[in-house]
Amino acid sequence: MIDTGHLKRLLNCQEIETLWDMHTRQMAEFGFDRLIYGYTRYRTATSLGDPADFVMLSNQDPAYTDEFIGNGLFHHAPMVRWALEHDGACSWNVMHDMVSSGVLSDQERKVVEFNQKHDVNAGYSISFKSISPRSKGAIALTARKGMSQPEVDAIWAEHGEDILVLNNITHLRILSLPYISPERTLTKRQREVLEWVGDGKTIQDIACLLQLTPATIEKHLRLARDALSVETTAQAVLKAAFQNQMFVLDS
Repeated sequence: MIDTGHLKRLLNCQEIETLWDMHTRQMAEFGFDRLIYGYTRYRTATSLGDPADFVMLSNQDPAYTDEFIGNGLFHHAPMVRWALEHDGACSWNVMHDMVSSGVLSDQERKVVEFNQKHDVNAGYSISFKSISPRSKGAIALTARKGMSQPEVDAIWAEHGEDILVLNNITHLRILSLPYISPERTLTKRQREVLEWVGDGKTIQDIACLLQLTPATIEKHLRLARDALSVETTAQAVLKAAFQNQMFVLDS
């Protein structure tokens, strides 16, 4: 049974770091002590978007994440491919079947070999349902070292529904909290001018409201566009809103 006290703590959490710590501890109790979560709102037919815009969370060893995430190995991971094409939960038996049937590409086989080297052998993947073709989120739940996939499947048979619910709630909470890479962080003034643009104010209006010159407002908007790596102010407002950098109460 899901602990309702834990659910309340998840729902009331105001910082993504605290939320992630709570979730990793909870999943470890089920036997999944190494997690990687990823989410993008900028997916296209040929790309997942700029990695600087991803929400990426993990408690895996840096020796693993530096290569798997930092050097982009995840792009060729079989279970990432599965997650992009499906919704729901999937046993890593699927990956083992891919290996035994010889359907993996050379790049995918290298990922499997890399995972085996780091004892990432047994687990489950959850692909979260999206309402937009441009967004996708998923989490890889890696079982404790030494556990076999049949042992993991037995855990899932008993607790899978609870694990799925907890991961979906955590996913939705992550989307509601600010998560900004250092490359995308706006200053307080940049957020402020974008909020006024989002409220429909013109540059002249904002200059009057903030008692600044129009040229200064233009400068803050330009710096906001640069920080968010977009071309137009409309794109900056959209991306800042996606990242929960606008109209957010300080915790």
